[in-house]
Amino acid sequence: MSGRPAAFLDRDGVLNEDRGYVHRWEDFAFLPGVIDALRRLQQKGYLLVVITNQSAVARGLCAETDVLALHERMRAFLHGQGIELAGIYYCPHHPQGSVARYTRACACRKPEPGMILRAAQEHGIDLARSLLVGDKISDLEAGRAAGIPSLYLVVPPGQDKDLSSFPEAQRVSGLSEVVERMSTLKNGMPNS
Repeated sequence: MSGRPAAFLDRDGVLNEDRGYVHRWEDFAFLPGVIDALRRLQQKGYLLVVITNQSAVARGLCAETDVLALHERMRAFLHGQGIELAGIYYCPHHPQGSVARYTRACACRKPEPGMILRAAQEHGIDLARSLLVGDKISDLEAGRAAGIPSLYLVVPPGQDKDLSSFPEAQRVSGLSEVVERMSTLKNGMPNS
């Protein structure tokens, strides 16, 4: 075994309420149970890595500095709760953006695995012992492409998403349910 396992976490819809292009701290609200779930993942030995598409930058809805400022506030808040994020990786690009500098197809925008692979290299992460939690099929596609075996899709109550092309993925109601399911596994770590 080389490296530590990581929990790769989408941001909007997994960590916080997805209110559409959230880029200000005033509009940011953690979902219920997320703080405790992050703390428990950290206690189980997982590095916590946020991977998030932020096309609002390419669409001209906010500046990249707005995204960076929000992420620093999020990191500082979690630090105050005893939770350390190993990294926050974001993609500001979109192929149909309106800001020329960010308008392109890239290797970092999910479903591409670029953010995951970069984080794995920078932090010495063992992808084969890691997990990914997202709320879109593109999150699962990125995780699969990176070789992450444990994939979770957050599906809010009353909604449905077709997981037929992802037999390895599990449908969950939120990050807390991921941690609960892990507690039934040997040592709380998948594939250990």
